[in-house]
Amino acid sequence: MKRPYNFSAGPAALPQPVLEQAAAEMLDWHGSGMSVMEMSHRGREFGEILDQAEADLRELLAVPAHFKVLFMQGGGLGENAIVPLNLSRGGLVDFVVTGSWSGKSYKEAARYCNPALAASSEASGYTSLPPPATWRLRGGASYVHVCTNETIHGVEFQQLPDLRALGCDAPLVIDCSSHIASRPIDWSRVGLAFAGAQKNIGPAGVTLVIVRDDLLGHALPVCPSAFDYRIVADNRSMYNTPPTYGIYLAGLVFQWLKREGGVAEMERRAIERSTLVYDFIDGSGWYVNRVDRSCRSRMNLPFFLPDDRLNEPFLAGARERGLLQLKGHKSVGGMRASLYNAMPLDGARALVDYMREFAASHG
Repeated sequence: MKRPYNFSAGPAALPQPVLEQAAAEMLDWHGSGMSVMEMSHRGREFGEILDQAEADLRELLAVPAHFKVLFMQGGGLGENAIVPLNLSRGGLVDFVVTGSWSGKSYKEAARYCNPALAASSEASGYTSLPPPATWRLRGGASYVHVCTNETIHGVEFQQLPDLRALGCDAPLVIDCSSHIASRPIDWSRVGLAFAGAQKNIGPAGVTLVIVRDDLLGHALPVCPSAFDYRIVADNRSMYNTPPTYGIYLAGLVFQWLKREGGVAEMERRAIERSTLVYDFIDGSGWYVNRVDRSCRSRMNLPFFLPDDRLNEPFLAGARERGLLQLKGHKSVGGMRASLYNAMPLDGARALVDYMREFAASHG
């Protein structure tokens, strides 16, 4: 069966070889006689799965030894609370708001600390990034929060800010949920990175937290034990029962990424896919992407037709051609094509071919 091309922003498409391997191992993992879903999280078999997943992730992202890798639950929205509970010490935190997700992070943090808006691109409709030199960073902030890829608005940091160059010694916290493993991370500039797995890593239910050792052990007294990074790290992500099957599938994705050439190859493919679609949009004279070219996301590409009345016919025709989940987020409208690591170049080509046909027949 030919699978359709799934452009969902998340939960998103997984690599077909990963799904096939998971299906083959569903009833019996490596001769254990058990499905991974049936294993004790404290048993030898799942211990092997967890150890391999962490080792492969460390290799793929070149995670330094002085960072802990945590497999948690709660997604990105959960981390909007868990990060300030662990890192803020109830004090000052600076936020750069560049779209919906960083805006939610900023709002949630006010429940646990004293957040301030260091910069915002709201005036541009979240179609640009405020230059780091213009950020109003406060001395004494516990950390600075940025969302490095805004899934809804399609804005991406092409380079991480260097806070030290800005005269700021606070650690940088990045929400990289929707582009993790699609480009390298400069760990010299990061104190903590978190990512929900359901966009580029695996199924919903797993949240990755990669945190520098010196940031552990500062949780507020009200922080639940299961969300205290120090406790989670000391218990190797098994203080409570972790999302075992989600970790297993994430581990299969990590192995697939390694076989395909790693993060460097994923970045090359992301550039190729997104450039193909953006070049067509820009040259069409019909479709529009409103994001400044300097910060367009390689993962999430929003675009608009010239008349909203064409949206439903466009989506109906796309479904007929096996191009799924192209509807834009309800807060911004239009369309959105998410081109995560599992999306082949042929999927981007099929999308462009359809967009060309639709414009010719409705323009």
